[in-house]
Amino acid sequence: MDWSDSPEQAAFREEVATFIKERLPDDYRGSEEGGEGFSGGWQADRKSDNPHAQKRAMDWADALAEKGWVAPHWPKEYGGAGLSVMEQFIYNQEMAKSAAPPVGGMGVSLLGPTMIVHGSDEQKAEHLPRVLSGEVAWAQGYSEPSAGSDLASLQTRATRDGDDYVINGQKIWTSGAQYADWLFALVRTDPEAPKHRGISFIVMDINTPGITVRPIVDMGWNEPFNETFFEDVRVPAANIVGEENRGWYVGMTLLDFERSGISGAISYERNLTRLLDYGKSEDGNKHVRQDWRALRHEIAERHLEIGVLFNFAFRIVSMQNSGMVPNYEASVNKMFGSEIHQRLARTGTKVFGLYANVWQEEGDHSPMSAEFTRDYVGSVPHTIFSGSSEIQRNVIATRGLGLPRG
Repeated sequence: MDWSDSPEQAAFREEVATFIKERLPDDYRGSEEGGEGFSGGWQADRKSDNPHAQKRAMDWADALAEKGWVAPHWPKEYGGAGLSVMEQFIYNQEMAKSAAPPVGGMGVSLLGPTMIVHGSDEQKAEHLPRVLSGEVAWAQGYSEPSAGSDLASLQTRATRDGDDYVINGQKIWTSGAQYADWLFALVRTDPEAPKHRGISFIVMDINTPGITVRPIVDMGWNEPFNETFFEDVRVPAANIVGEENRGWYVGMTLLDFERSGISGAISYERNLTRLLDYGKSEDGNKHVRQDWRALRHEIAERHLEIGVLFNFAFRIVSMQNSGMVPNYEASVNKMFGSEIHQRLARTGTKVFGLYANVWQEEGDHSPMSAEFTRDYVGSVPHTIFSGSSEIQRNVIATRGLGLPRG
């Protein structure tokens, strides 16, 4: 691994940093601390009741679109920037340093790459430009109450009826569906086929009659995901992406783009630095435990772990840059990053002692706007979603260490 930038990479890094400095809306800078009307995400802001939040979301989308940086990994012929793996890494690193929110969400990261490979010319022309412009946001309809880690057991049924499919069933954990305009989903079109077959990939307007989205309130009183119900939902057969009954393979498709997870390492480093700076400040002296420096060993461990996570990310991007395909390495990175997130939040609550019991963001007794308290609660599902730690350990054991299944 080479940790230094080449002259070309250094110039690109400067270009990205300058762009963010000049074009990122002020309310998005250092967004952990919040801004007036700040919702915590671009996709939520674009649907906010606050006109100012809507404007800054679309201003930021327009600025990125000018550079092709809404989807930096997409090929140029589809409106992306066609960045190399290392350029994507640098871009993601600089964006994370500024806490700049990504634009496009799952439309950029999942739907777009799938559509580019498997979509028809008509589907690409209809959907890709609206993802890049920020006009349409997408949600993913994969998991079901009885089909999470074992996704191929999904039971949501799509039955052909003339030129339409009629869909019935339920999805769950559909993140951001309440802010989305369209949904892409895996549905079972052949119930007699083996479970990995007989599945199709279909897209639909989320306002189609028969679709009901119900936000799920989590233990932190947020609504990050939803239940989604389908009751005799009619979707044109032309909305199938790829071949009928081959949706499992379509849904697993992603272009070869950088997925090192560097954003997490940068975010955790920034949060730890802010915690230490606050603890040494005048305001911090009012809220930290009197013996908080006794935690210096634990804080040092968090610092070292974040450094390890950064190097995990750099290893992955270095492998990709060399033409290799990370496998178990990605599982190591995901599991380690999720667990660091939880440990860092726990360390933060220890620093504030009894003040960590305060949930309110505003008030004389809310250190750092109760950020670490809220993160402590919010980080609980991080070792579950996107592949639970148990699943990641299985991958590491079998593919990384060569241990037998059993």
